[in-house]
Amino acid sequence: MKEPNRPADICAHLGDDYDRYLGAIVPPVFQNTLFTRKHESHGYSYSRINNPTIEILEKKLAALEHAPAARVFASGMAAITATLSSLLHAGDHILMLRSAYYPVSAFLETEMKQYGVEVTYLERFSPEEIDAAVRPNTKVFYLESPSSNIFRVLPLREIAARAHACGAAAVMDNTWATPLYQKPLELGIDYSIHSATKYLGGHSDILGGVVLGSEEKLDALRNNQRASWGACMDPFAAWLLIRSLRTLEVRMARHSATAAKVARFLEQHPRVRKVYYPGLASDEGHALAETQMTGYSGLMSFVPDADSDAIAGMVKSLDVFEEGPSWGGFESVVNTPGLSAKEVRDFEGVPEGLVRISVGLEDADTLIADLDRALCAMPERKAPDFA
Repeated sequence: MKEPNRPADICAHLGDDYDRYLGAIVPPVFQNTLFTRKHESHGYSYSRINNPTIEILEKKLAALEHAPAARVFASGMAAITATLSSLLHAGDHILMLRSAYYPVSAFLETEMKQYGVEVTYLERFSPEEIDAAVRPNTKVFYLESPSSNIFRVLPLREIAARAHACGAAAVMDNTWATPLYQKPLELGIDYSIHSATKYLGGHSDILGGVVLGSEEKLDALRNNQRASWGACMDPFAAWLLIRSLRTLEVRMARHSATAAKVARFLEQHPRVRKVYYPGLASDEGHALAETQMTGYSGLMSFVPDADSDAIAGMVKSLDVFEEGPSWGGFESVVNTPGLSAKEVRDFEGVPEGLVRISVGLEDADTLIADLDRALCAMPERKAPDFA
């Protein structure tokens, strides 16, 4: 077929090059480490640098997000740390969203701090916050939208413009929305990053990360940080990810439709105090999300109307939802950031008792029934004892 440009067609066919691979409907996995070139120069030498299977995946991902280029990494954190390390040097300063993925903060406070990089955390990247925090040595604005756990939506166009006005790069984690539902580079972001372990992989069997941006910037990232650190994705993981992309649009439609039903159910439940999900019209970020996104994924949070012990018991009593820290797979998963240590909750802005759920591919009524049973069985909140 001609060069595909619709998401489903990109996932199914772009880069597969049937003529090159003897008509194989599924391109082969180049699991070799070495490429010899005694008689012909074909551009490959060593899989730590580049590999045909990895290139197919990168072409698909770049086309999906309307990006000039993509480079894949061994994990989402490998993609994030390589990008930040390429942009930050001794004495530099970074502005970071406080509610972004916590391991990124840990990386900045440990690995980067020892090189003299300073970080300031912002709640919303409002103009007032930026003006008060930006410095002459600010080199990066690090964003996530919607953000981890509380799913705060940021005005990306405005923030990117402010970053560029002060000579900083705008870097964003776009994992929640996937390339299908949000295209940050079209909003002015310089680097868009995904944990491919989540929705792009979708089957809880692949670790991976991807950075999207300009060809020049990503060639430098590939040839320097990715190659030097040995952080390139394994060819077999890339081949599995190509397989997963073929069902991405179908899977995300199911995640999104089911999540909308679950979120509405939770919003109306008498034992739920608040739901955090930008797909709900009542969510504080919904109106803004509608201007930047074309859909919503299956990750949300809610605060049950109960004390911490009752919430912990409710989570343990769930039958379909398995408890675990990751998300974006076929299975529904529950996690409890609102039951973590108070200092961690306060730092991230997570309300006490908040429960995060990843809505999988099970039937919506099955998931709703599981949540309803567990919520209704919670003991009532204890009255304060004034005796």
